[in-house]
Amino acid sequence: MKRILITGMSGTGKSAVIGELRRRAYRAVDLDTPQWSHWADAAPEDHLTPRAGQDWVWREDRVRDLLSRRDGEDLFVSGCATNMSKLFDVIDTIILLSMPLDTLMGRLAARRPGGYGHMADERRKIAELVATIEPLLRRSADHEINTARSVTDAVEDVLTLVKSR
Repeated sequence: MKRILITGMSGTGKSAVIGELRRRAYRAVDLDTPQWSHWADAAPEDHLTPRAGQDWVWREDRVRDLLSRRDGEDLFVSGCATNMSKLFDVIDTIILLSMPLDTLMGRLAARRPGGYGHMADERRKIAELVATIEPLLRRSADHEINTARSVTDAVEDVLTLVKSR
């Protein structure tokens, strides 16, 4: 059983890829839900958090339990959180989803009102995170996939990488 983390900045397609994997009957869990993540206090001076003074982080105990189960099937999880490195010891492969910044900004602007990244201030934060955090994600990733293409293409790339390991 392989445990595969699909990570990347907001708007790179993590939820779409995990949804397509689920549709194809793979075990796939989006960690960006209240079951797996929660709001936690953040430094008030951190101006890049989604909410002032709060960050959306993984529920480490629940995610560790999920990733530690050994039932024979590969498990795909998606998400990006400031505390995710604490769980790298129970993850076999990390795949970073990325795309050119102008494509990402267009995709975020097209989100429905209320979707994170739709507002200009949110996109400004995300652009800064791409510049500062994405290089760190790249260093921890085993593979990187450009998701400026279709979700189907991205999923095929993910499956090819997983099968080759």
